[in-house]
Amino acid sequence: MDTPIIPSEIRTVYTGRIFTLQVETIELPKGGTLAAEIIRHPGSVVIIPLTESGDLMLVQQYRHAVGRTVWELPAGSLKPGEDVERAALRECHEETGLIPSRLEHVGSFYPTPGYCDELMHFFKATGLRTPGTGDDAAHQDEDEDIEARPFTRADVEAMMKSGAIVDLKTLAGLALAK
Repeated sequence: MDTPIIPSEIRTVYTGRIFTLQVETIELPKGGTLAAEIIRHPGSVVIIPLTESGDLMLVQQYRHAVGRTVWELPAGSLKPGEDVERAALRECHEETGLIPSRLEHVGSFYPTPGYCDELMHFFKATGLRTPGTGDDAAHQDEDEDIEARPFTRADVEAMMKSGAIVDLKTLAGLALAK
């Protein structure tokens, strides 16, 4: 395993609701220094919800950064100290309105390791059910306006080819769902 480089200086440039931007001065192994711009993120979960018939549940929401609505797998950031499986249950319920009876961890990946430390934890969710008496109510985040729908695998393939699915975490999750 590689030994991490210890920064000689860490400067926090911005702290927001979702991430922190830091500039870390490091000595490069081949000589010289680098002011590395790093986004510090608490991590996230990506849920691959599969219905009993094998359809995939996708959610559509407006993503301001790209100026359009996007079909994607349900996902969300971890809360401080939150267990990843508990976060996956919460996000599935919040974004699809369904509660999975089974979660299977299928991998964890860094989507952009060149400048961000976010680790995405992917879970296959099955045994989806409508919440009943005794279940906590699901609440979307205040900035979310989400539509959830099931799609056949053929529909999803067509959406990928047509450009209707442009989200990379979704493409990775769909590859893991096979």
